Amino acid sequence: MYLDFFESKGHLKMKSFSLVPHNDNSLLLINSGMAPLKPYFTGQEIPPRRRVTTCQKCIRTGDIENVGKTARHGTFFEMLGNFSFGDYFKTEAIHWSWEFLTEVVGLDASRLYPSVYVDDDEAFDIWNKEIGIAPERIFRFGKEDNFWEHGSGPCGPCSEIYYDRGEKYGCGKPGCTVGCDCDRYMEVWNNVFSQFNNDGHGNYSDLIQKNIDTGMGLERLAVVVQDVDSIFDVDTLQALRNKVCEMAGVTYKEDEKTDVSIRVITDHIRSVTFMVSDGIMPSNEGRGYVLRRLLRRAARHGRLLGIEGKFLSKLCETVIEGSKDGYPELDEKKAFIFKVIDQEEDKFNKTIDQGLGILEQLEADLVKTGNKILSGADAFKLYDTYGFPLDLTKEILEEKGITIDEEGFKSAMEEQRIKARTARKTTNYMGADATVYDEIDPAITSSFVGYDKLTNQSKVSVLTTEENVVEALSDGDRGTIVVDETVFYGSMGGQEGDRGVITSPEGEFRVDTTIHLKGGRIGHVGVMTKGMIKTGDTVTLTVDAPARAATCANHSATHLLQKALRDVLGTHVEQKGSYVDPDRLRFDFAHFQAMTPDEIASVESIVNEKIAEALPVVTNIMSLEDAKKTGAMALFGEKYGDKVRVVSMGDFSTELCGGTHVANTSNIMLFKIVSESGVAAGIRRIEALTGNGVLAYYRNIENTLAEACRTAKTEPSQLIHRIASMNDEIKSLSSENEKLKAKLANEAVGDVLANVQEIGSFRFLPVSVADVDMNGLRTLGDNMKDKIGSGIVILASTQGDKVNIIAMATDDAVAKGAHAGNLIKAVAPIVGGGGGGRPNMAQAGGKNPAGIDEMLAKAAEVAAQQLQ
Repeated sequence: MYLDFFESKGHLKMKSFSLVPHNDNSLLLINSGMAPLKPYFTGQEIPPRRRVTTCQKCIRTGDIENVGKTARHGTFFEMLGNFSFGDYFKTEAIHWSWEFLTEVVGLDASRLYPSVYVDDDEAFDIWNKEIGIAPERIFRFGKEDNFWEHGSGPCGPCSEIYYDRGEKYGCGKPGCTVGCDCDRYMEVWNNVFSQFNNDGHGNYSDLIQKNIDTGMGLERLAVVVQDVDSIFDVDTLQALRNKVCEMAGVTYKEDEKTDVSIRVITDHIRSVTFMVSDGIMPSNEGRGYVLRRLLRRAARHGRLLGIEGKFLSKLCETVIEGSKDGYPELDEKKAFIFKVIDQEEDKFNKTIDQGLGILEQLEADLVKTGNKILSGADAFKLYDTYGFPLDLTKEILEEKGITIDEEGFKSAMEEQRIKARTARKTTNYMGADATVYDEIDPAITSSFVGYDKLTNQSKVSVLTTEENVVEALSDGDRGTIVVDETVFYGSMGGQEGDRGVITSPEGEFRVDTTIHLKGGRIGHVGVMTKGMIKTGDTVTLTVDAPARAATCANHSATHLLQKALRDVLGTHVEQKGSYVDPDRLRFDFAHFQAMTPDEIASVESIVNEKIAEALPVVTNIMSLEDAKKTGAMALFGEKYGDKVRVVSMGDFSTELCGGTHVANTSNIMLFKIVSESGVAAGIRRIEALTGNGVLAYYRNIENTLAEACRTAKTEPSQLIHRIASMNDEIKSLSSENEKLKAKLANEAVGDVLANVQEIGSFRFLPVSVADVDMNGLRTLGDNMKDKIGSGIVILASTQGDKVNIIAMATDDAVAKGAHAGNLIKAVAPIVGGGGGGRPNMAQAGGKNPAGIDEMLAKAAEVAAQQLQ
């Protein structure tokens, strides 16, 4: 209804953007309808139309601790929005919001109350004089409630609309009205009038382009229309909530504690399902950490409800079933979503058991010391490392009469938040450093015409140095050239940008790389090698042909690789990133364990077979819907236009791709996987070579083999036999060497039995010997121990400026009280060392050879005490 209504008002209906922000470092996740449209609000990019409407999937986790405890907090929601980029303003926005709510949805006008910013008389007059709302029913609120801003950038006053849900939802306090914290007056609409620019220091100036940003939560409006208690009672969420109850064998609204868990799971499983569908993977940082935290919180509440075993991957089926019509990607990625959630729940089940073990140890330590308060740092470690929310730790400890230092916990939490904020690069409205490219006129664009040619002529539209937009670049200047049409491919989709030259009658510019800039501009980055190029010049652009050909081969090989991986490993394999340049290719993909050598060989073999089959590589341009019908693979979270390029390699591989490719798979020549490794949880990486890169790889191996043969003095065919023979020889020599060392050590000791000291019925033997290592001392110690029969032996040896010490005790001496480990601990400091060990054998090292005699004398005293 909403989208159709605003289409009728001249708005372009756009699909929901991915939850992963595009070119915006200020956000981890899309948290509002306007967030993906920021470049249009700032004027950095020209919008497809001045009026746009969307239904945007959003996630907000600022109130995560309240989710479940209240009936209105949630992390996932759908935001309905109508937007104007310098087109209509307050009058139309207010009229249309009123028209939609009263005439289209049919809400009772007498139960609707608008609010305006305290100083916004213009909005007040529109509500009062044009819509006809009595002045006493229009509420003026201050900056905190009715002024939207986010640091520096566009900002402005708001006008919200509240709906009176009736006394049954009220707090019952006298004077309860709009603005009360209770659930009676619910905000259902927010018109944001972006009319100022905040310089970040509280100084406001009028925007030349005034914008409208309207937000309305779909779930909130459904609560009002269906007259239910909360978002968890809306029909679509109710189906999911009931499924949770069915799994747990409980009934909603019978026990508040149980209800909290039901609501947490209902909300979080929606967020988790949508996040994974947009390619977000669980991890310990960034948006992956948000996903992990939500998933683990839901899993933990499943345990509290008594749900046996894993259940979240089954529950996400209900989410997909209820939302797939609006978000078909959920159904397309169903198998992948199940796999990710199932694996993560598995990990959590192991982790939470570890955490319980840690908590038990912490409890035991507290009991020993008589302490009744768990430190905030320990509570935070359980929370941060093992996914134990504070309330779970409190609940377990309360039974033992132990409390938690909650202030210490909050301090540890705040410390982590500060670190996270410091690490996040938020320098402007888009969360990115301002660059010279921001100064380029947004109306200037470029087009790429280089799919089937490597040279063209075009006109220079913009020149920049690294700091300024300029009119000319001259010899030695580093900078960027933007032209109307270019054959240079700009870095995108994992493909490195082209290099080459741009020439004019007066100058030459070496292009080191080509990049995509905001607003559909392509920048050629490099250095002027001679002469001068000016704005407006007609120039000739020539791509480095061999580099482009090698890049094309590597790019096409990634398509064959992805299909081969899916054939060998399963259809859960999804591309998670790639990089191709003239020298190599890298391909990241979703898979949950290391590939076996056989699997790697199998994939490599399939790719080479398809290269040998000389499959034609065909590109067709079609609508996104038609492309999906062909079965073309699409990338998670990628922005696609109305028309897409579908690249097919015979009947083997079909993918959506804007990159450049070979004309036939035979042009790839050869394919070789050089490594397979893990880069993150559930993400594997393959690095590979093609064509001449493979030949160079094998040449390098041949050179290494030849060098090894020269060193081993043998032929390649005999190398393995020669290495085995050398290993046997080394082993034999090593054994002989050990025997000689033992013999020399025994000879160096001489007749040591003359040094034996009697301690009652036991004997104590101190031995000092030169240049014997630990292995030699151990052998010597065993011999001496046999010779004395019963008692303790201590041996010390110098090797350079190091001291090696071994102490040994016979079994009957140990039974009497001898302890080699304690003996070593007592005497090793005398030679500047330390060590320890078992009662029957211990060792230590030191760095003061001059103290050996004193140490051996002290050892005699300690031995006598042990055996007295």
